[in-house]
Amino acid sequence: MITTRTAKQCGQADYGWLKARYTFSFGHYFDPDLLGYASLRVLNQEVLAPGASLQPRTFPKVDILNLVLEGEAEYRDSEGNHIQARAGEAVLVAAQSGISYSEHNISKDSSLTRMQLWLDACPERENPLFQKTALFNQPQQLLASPDGRDGSLQLRQQVWLHHVEMEKGERLTVPLHGPRAYLQSIHGTVHAKTETEGKEALTCGDGAFIRDETNITLIADSPLRALLVDLPV
Repeated sequence: MITTRTAKQCGQADYGWLKARYTFSFGHYFDPDLLGYASLRVLNQEVLAPGASLQPRTFPKVDILNLVLEGEAEYRDSEGNHIQARAGEAVLVAAQSGISYSEHNISKDSSLTRMQLWLDACPERENPLFQKTALFNQPQQLLASPDGRDGSLQLRQQVWLHHVEMEKGERLTVPLHGPRAYLQSIHGTVHAKTETEGKEALTCGDGAFIRDETNITLIADSPLRALLVDLPV
């Protein structure tokens, strides 16, 4: 089953220095029916103005994945650790209790645009504080996984996160590990097809809940960039 959540249905924020779209309840945006999906707690697309910062704050025990779409960011924690990432790179932060984290748009002239996901972390797992990887120009890249296989970022949860980049007319079938997944279009239009349902169309910024399917087939109607989050638990 596929249930579409369009970009227009998402929460919105515009503070001038920060513009955001929230898939799930976040900050001032609250919907009791959308507090997350399985272990996926947050999926935001945010734009920080030149030189803007998100001030230090603490987090629950989550893995925070930042996918930089435009610009360059720096991430710091209260222990003095820091890492930078630019467009075409992703950073994974293993949030720890009692430690605060901040984010900065390094550029004084250009905006920073990025996707941010929070995934519940298993309490007994400990991973490196910061991890970084580059995105490759290929139809499917395993971006993050529980065991870090194929050079992916290592999560503290049974989740597989795929970065998809396809040309118009390309078709891709991805096997799923369990009963739930979430598909997010970043740019472009795609038809998502499962074994039990016909095609569902998603365009730029749209997402879709996927339930009780063994695989999903993506058919790009235009040049496409998307994320597929495989959430078996």
